[in-house]
Amino acid sequence: MRSPSAKRVSQSLSAHNIKALFNSVEAFLFDCDGVIWKGDKLIDGVPQTLDMLRSKGKKLIFVTNNSSKSRRQYANKFHSVGLSVAEDEIFSSSFAAAMYLKVNNFPPEKKVYVIGGEGILEELQLAGYTGLGGPEDGEKRVQLKSNYLFQHDNSVGAVVVGLDPNINYYKLQYGTLCIRENPGCLFIATNRDAVGHMTDLQEWPGAGCMVAAMCGSTEREPIVVGKPSTFIMEFLLKKFQIDTSRMCMVGDRLDTDILFGQNAGCRTLLVLSGVTTQSTLENPANNIQPDYYTSQVSDILELLGH
Repeated sequence: MRSPSAKRVSQSLSAHNIKALFNSVEAFLFDCDGVIWKGDKLIDGVPQTLDMLRSKGKKLIFVTNNSSKSRRQYANKFHSVGLSVAEDEIFSSSFAAAMYLKVNNFPPEKKVYVIGGEGILEELQLAGYTGLGGPEDGEKRVQLKSNYLFQHDNSVGAVVVGLDPNINYYKLQYGTLCIRENPGCLFIATNRDAVGHMTDLQEWPGAGCMVAAMCGSTEREPIVVGKPSTFIMEFLLKKFQIDTSRMCMVGDRLDTDILFGQNAGCRTLLVLSGVTTQSTLENPANNIQPDYYTSQVSDILELLGH
């Protein structure tokens, strides 16, 4: 495994270096938002590129920090945009949160409070856990008046925080009370992305701002299970039996996708179709350098001459 701190020099992906990268990689790991699609809109050339990679025997794996959907729901989304991707090729941060509880022997009689979407609740249920909160608490309000005691469930043993477009004061108080008052309650963040392409036209606040709100009120730091944490890599290695040196992480974020790839010992390819611009990459203050960078995923197809 290469040291993440070793000084790297990013190369622009070109006809001269694409073959070396392509031949050294057995599995391509793709982020989704900003790489495969923006919102519900596919990025140009993605279907043809994925088809070509599969035809050359490359394994395709999709690793997303967006926790709003479960793996099943992501498989449906891929299908709806015309991409044939199986559920077992998808690793979402919602799945990672449930698996973190599983591998750490979280007691099944304990409940999990969710500040986030249906995806987290579904993955928790599949793992055998009872989730509370989520979208159904989106319309709830608090009454800030004298002698008002906010009640919470003392059997909640973990609070999972992910992307939540319906975050409100009720959810923040519920999660805060669980973490501060329930003995040993875990504080799990699916990810800390600052922003994301929730629609195709602009960036929106990411899970990082919901997590930051909870950090502020609990004065605790979360366990982060999504990228750049390599927690999910243990599951990839078990499933696909491919060494990380034979994997290439393709993503649009330096501090999650590229850092995840580097932490795990993968090759890394930054695409400039999402949140990172070339000026950000080349900024002297940026110390995360991918092995390669290019404008979008379909450049792989074009540079290989297909």
